Amino acid sequence: MLFHSTRGKDTNKTFEEVLMQGLASDGGLFMPNVWPKVDLENLKESKSFIDVAKQIVPLYTKSSFRDDEVIRLLDKTWHNFESDELIEIYDIDKDLSVLELFHGPTAAFKDFGLQLAASFFNLTLQKQNKTAIVFGATSGDTGSAAIDACKEFDLIKSFILIPDGNMSDIQRKQMTTVNQKNVFPILANGTFDDCQDIVKKGFKERSFLRDGQYLLAVNSINWVRIIGQICYYFYSCLKINKLSQPLNFSVPTGNFGNVFACYAASRMGMPLSKIIVAVNSNDILDRFFRNNDYSKKSVNETISPSMDISIASNFERLVYDFYLDRDSETCSNLYSQFPLKNIEINENIWKKSTDLFLSYSVDDESTYDCMKFYKQKHDYIMDPHTAVAADAVKKLNNKINNKTIMLATAHPAKFPNALESSGVSLDKIPYSLEKVLSKKEKAYELDIKDNSIFNFIKENN
Repeated sequence: MLFHSTRGKDTNKTFEEVLMQGLASDGGLFMPNVWPKVDLENLKESKSFIDVAKQIVPLYTKSSFRDDEVIRLLDKTWHNFESDELIEIYDIDKDLSVLELFHGPTAAFKDFGLQLAASFFNLTLQKQNKTAIVFGATSGDTGSAAIDACKEFDLIKSFILIPDGNMSDIQRKQMTTVNQKNVFPILANGTFDDCQDIVKKGFKERSFLRDGQYLLAVNSINWVRIIGQICYYFYSCLKINKLSQPLNFSVPTGNFGNVFACYAASRMGMPLSKIIVAVNSNDILDRFFRNNDYSKKSVNETISPSMDISIASNFERLVYDFYLDRDSETCSNLYSQFPLKNIEINENIWKKSTDLFLSYSVDDESTYDCMKFYKQKHDYIMDPHTAVAADAVKKLNNKINNKTIMLATAHPAKFPNALESSGVSLDKIPYSLEKVLSKKEKAYELDIKDNSIFNFIKENN
């Protein structure tokens, strides 16, 4: 299998090339040339999440790695989870369950994709005798998951920008208490968007890199992260009903990677009824699915900060595959004019959204109410992102058939202020979070308005 860009000019890439490049050279996102099909009968014999992964991941990696190499890698990829199963499924009632994806070392779903990415990064670097830099910005969970996934690999140094703003103390300390010589958390005096602009500039200029050194993308534009997420959708269907009936998934989303992974799983053969695209007041996706209006607006700070975005990067993959039937020329034209010009799909084509997608935008007040409701009625405590997904299910209930799975993307302990404001309290928090509270923080305060960050990376490279 090879890969190509959604914008049509960067083509015939191997898995390894896509892994290490991240973003396509024409500005698009990489996609597989064809959707591989999962052998569902074989998959039904799987006993664990890793068994499932062993049937899915090699479908994408054959252009670069032997299957036996990948199997060995998968056996040691996902580590330091507090659940032996890696994933827990909590049944609210016969028609509603919660897929708990927060039992990893950073208590967020991003451990699945980023631990897989880090394992493949390291294997590639070893083969090529090269080193790499991870450079990214975080609104909370991506940074900590990237640092944790890469910290044990000496060939990788991580420089993560931590912006001013809406991050909890626990989320920040997960990054600033890691005592590893290859980890550099940077406290940047700017917003998340400011930090993203610096990262984009860094990927364009690359002035701080050594000769032959890789600059790695760890956000969800990297296809390997999508693969890791595809695995848990298949796993959940296997555990819930042996892949016998289509399910609905309510997915709290910002950058659209988790939603797209669900869509990708369906293209690979997973039975699927509806994807509920659940967003907070940053509603670009809801506006599109409801009104065919994909237009950029300023970002609102909310109590679900991982969803505080103005543009959903992975949405381009859906536009290209689902709405444009892989017409890269049209996709390139749409995105070359965006955000100055809104993206609007031909009305007749856009209407097919309802075949697969529902959406809902949830404000902070409703999020608090939902957190309180689930605690009082079901004795279940959820974080604000999960509550957005849960409230969307409640509001769209009359449009939903079949059993629904809500994705719990982070442990509620990561958001103590939101819990307190909703009148909910935790008896205990995961050990992985508890241990960072007493550790001494170490971070680097740098100005984003000059070349301080790039100079810092060069000095420590």
